[in-house]
Amino acid sequence: MIKKYLLETGFIFSIIAGSLLSIQASEIVCQIKNTEYESLKKSDSIPIFPDLVYEYKIAELNNLTPIELEYNDKVRRYIDVYTIERREHLAKIIGLAEYYFPIFEEALDKYNLPLELKYLAIVESALDPRAISSTAAVGLWQFKINTSKMFDLEVNSYIDERCDPLKSTEAACSYLQYLYRIYNNWQLALAAYNGGPGVVRNAIERSGGKTSFWEIQPFLPEQTKGYVPAFIAVNYVMSHYKDHNIEPVRPDYIFIDVDTVKTTKAVSFQRISDVIHVPLETLQFLNPSYKQDYIPKMKDGAVIVLPKEKIKPFIKNEKVIFDDKIEVKDFHDQVADAGEKNGKVKIVHEVAKGEYFHKIAIKYNCTIDDIRTWNSLPSNDLNVGQLLDIWVTPAMANRIEEEKLQPKQQRDSTDRYIYYTVQKGDTVWSIASKFNCRSISELKEENNIVDETDLKPGLKLKIFLNN
Repeated sequence: MIKKYLLETGFIFSIIAGSLLSIQASEIVCQIKNTEYESLKKSDSIPIFPDLVYEYKIAELNNLTPIELEYNDKVRRYIDVYTIERREHLAKIIGLAEYYFPIFEEALDKYNLPLELKYLAIVESALDPRAISSTAAVGLWQFKINTSKMFDLEVNSYIDERCDPLKSTEAACSYLQYLYRIYNNWQLALAAYNGGPGVVRNAIERSGGKTSFWEIQPFLPEQTKGYVPAFIAVNYVMSHYKDHNIEPVRPDYIFIDVDTVKTTKAVSFQRISDVIHVPLETLQFLNPSYKQDYIPKMKDGAVIVLPKEKIKPFIKNEKVIFDDKIEVKDFHDQVADAGEKNGKVKIVHEVAKGEYFHKIAIKYNCTIDDIRTWNSLPSNDLNVGQLLDIWVTPAMANRIEEEKLQPKQQRDSTDRYIYYTVQKGDTVWSIASKFNCRSISELKEENNIVDETDLKPGLKLKIFLNN
């Protein structure tokens, strides 16, 4: 009887405590919404809220989705990344969502999947359809080439359907549906989407059969460990970005502003641009699956996405657009066109130790003649620290910006490291592999290594061990 009384009392107490916590969180949220603090009234301020507020708001979001959303310090870290460290980048993502989310939502609804899965593409690619990861995963949904074959996504020298918003989203929906069927748990399905089904199965076994993401998290690869926390954080920031004084940066076109035409003939983006006066960068943005800015002749025809107001001019001028008499550029034409900027954006590159013209040209997909023309250079001499204007495609510019904004992994006092003396024949890659380092770039940055020439026998390296 006493045991029963204690259990019932404890149960009642837990209900009361939970209610009080909910009321307290609600009151804090209301206070913040109604506060007159000048820092929150200024549009350029960066509000930072107590943990309880984030927990309350994420709990509200959790009530509206079958995907479990919960708050902890790992989720908080990603919220801070998006709302503090990468505010400008998030503003662009929010704008791009107006173009891509209608596509995602239609496909997710068709497959009867949770609509919140649309946020997964932000974690995967930051809504860049031409995003390429360090492991060669491509597109909005980051498919590797072998995985893409499972879903009949065509990849050839001219076309990469991993970059096609419609077709890649269909593939992602099919894959997510399959993964959920395996685990019957959305957090595990998301982890498997990132790391692969085998990785999650192994983590479950190593954990002793646990089936909670947070319990198997220590047994997952580093990238997959942060995947679900990042997804939860994105759910929050996309729902509450206004609370953080973030204004969307909208693209020139959103979903309702475009339409499609179909063609069975080959044509270049440049030709379409010249005839109907659509900027090359607009064609690249709307048609990311055409790798060479060229639409090849296809048996079943090819789809071209255009601004709505350019559909009629395109149809009216088809004979001119598809004129077969247009000459193909040769080597001399390429040299004469060195320094072309049409459809490109400018970035600034600082010459590092060990860099030379060919290395820089290869890095930015251009030529030495391009670099010399852009910078009015009379010779091939370069100096360390010299600043060069480089014109790249918008997709490459986005990737470079992503790399700059990538948050560095946080270290704490529990991180273990050793000192290693470089031996003859060692390379950065071989050392990173030998000690299972988190990444080659981290090893190089930790030891101020610019390139392999800095790696001399006898040099002592500080190496953090991947626990």
